[in-house]
Amino acid sequence: MHSASDSSKVRFTGPLTPFASGLSVELAALGYAITSTASQLRLAAHLSRWLGARGLGAADLTRPVLDRFLDARRSTHTSLVSVRALVPILDYLRRIGVSPEVDFEPPSTAADVVLDRFGCYLTGERALTVPVARAYCHWVRPFVEEVLCANDIDRVRGLTAGDVTRFLAARLPNMSRKSAQMTACALRSLLRYLYSEALVEVSLADAVPAIASWRLSGCPRALPRAEIEAIRAACDGSKPVGRRDLAVIVLLYRLGLRVSEAAALRLEDIDWFDGSVTVRGKGNRSDRLPLPVDVGDVVVDYLRSGRPDTSARTVFVRARAPYTALHSTSISCIVARAAQRAGLGTVHGHRLRHSTATDTLNAGASLDEVAQLMRHTGPGATSIYAKTDQRRLARIARPWPTTGAVS
Repeated sequence: MHSASDSSKVRFTGPLTPFASGLSVELAALGYAITSTASQLRLAAHLSRWLGARGLGAADLTRPVLDRFLDARRSTHTSLVSVRALVPILDYLRRIGVSPEVDFEPPSTAADVVLDRFGCYLTGERALTVPVARAYCHWVRPFVEEVLCANDIDRVRGLTAGDVTRFLAARLPNMSRKSAQMTACALRSLLRYLYSEALVEVSLADAVPAIASWRLSGCPRALPRAEIEAIRAACDGSKPVGRRDLAVIVLLYRLGLRVSEAAALRLEDIDWFDGSVTVRGKGNRSDRLPLPVDVGDVVVDYLRSGRPDTSARTVFVRARAPYTALHSTSISCIVARAAQRAGLGTVHGHRLRHSTATDTLNAGASLDEVAQLMRHTGPGATSIYAKTDQRRLARIARPWPTTGAVS
């Protein structure tokens, strides 16, 4: 008798049979244990039998079909009965081009329905990227849940300018300037969408006031060198996770990377012979930067002794199976957790980028040189760092008055 964890003995029938061996290899490459691989294959075999009995194939794996399958599976099984359990299988089938894209989080409340349609409008009619559309939905969710769909009742057609004003008056004073701006911008877009779809009788976008903002009014919050060293020291270099976290932090600080750029960094982007790294930034921009020796050392240490054996091509991957690419949010959380361990409170990944620009400027570099390092598209984004140039500001500082008459 074969062990229940023997994945090679899982028998397939139905339309997914040709993909069984590839799925097994994929699961192993993602770092799944033998028992987990066998469980996933048995789930895939069940799905294949169910599809075959109904004359369906891999191309029919839409969300309604998956819901029907899961309903049937729950009647006979108690484990792996959610759509999340199917994610590794569906990801593989989608990657090889035999099944469609699946929305794993369908609308479940009245607010979710409104936000789902708004998101489709942004990506379809307004041609925004999916991440930007998600961000807009994030900022307007409180308005949708508290005003448009209070108590899970659709109240869109009764919306008035007074509703909009009261919501903003209650929320904006407690927000940072940036959050208030994002909320106002996203809310205007939502109100334009409601009017374009004839869900409200008049356009209420003008009911959202402009948020006061003065250019270069803020100041980048750089970290002192001692705090950066404390964050680095908080990573345990004797463990794989610590090696990964240290490599992330060193890359962010020494090269001034954005967290999204570190998350997108691929193995082939590092040229070890030339000592350079290709950074893919905003607006599909690609820049080639020198790879300092100390940065290369920590990355090599992670690749050799910390990175799991996986088919993923990104440099930084999850520490637990499935060994897939880290999201940019995860990159920032690596910095935040290290800062917490170092007793520094809340510090996110972008603070390291600010620190890079500030330290470079204080070391004697010009604003143009900092702009090149930060890969800014224009001088405006770099000029704010002039406020942190302590060496040059000291030359124009007026002496503090001591004694004598005030002129």
